Amino acid sequence: MAPAQPKSGIFVGLNRGHVVTKRELAPRPSDNKGKRSKRTDFVRKLIREVAGFAPYEKRITELLKVGKDKRALKVAKKKLGTHKRAKKKREEMSNVLRKMRAAGTTEKKK
Repeated sequence: MAPAQPKSGIFVGLNRGHVVTKRELAPRPSDNKGKRSKRTDFVRKLIREVAGFAPYEKRITELLKVGKDKRALKVAKKKLGTHKRAKKKREEMSNVLRKMRAAGTTEKKK
């Protein structure tokens, strides 16, 4: 769709309509929905550190290590229910693997 052009004040044509000034609205509380707070982020990281990974997450990491990305996605989809959640989980687990490898290589160099 083409970008909105300013109204011309004429009631026919491409930019028809009454000329008005756009008001700046106050932010609504619903705009913050889904935004993760610092506290929540900290608590989730702490729980992950203490509790570790669930068995299905360990299986996904093993599959990713071997290079079976599609199978990892299938396992995640079976456990989580939707394709979108499964893709997010696979990405999360691959990031964890990447960080573990990066940490492992830095320790070996020392």
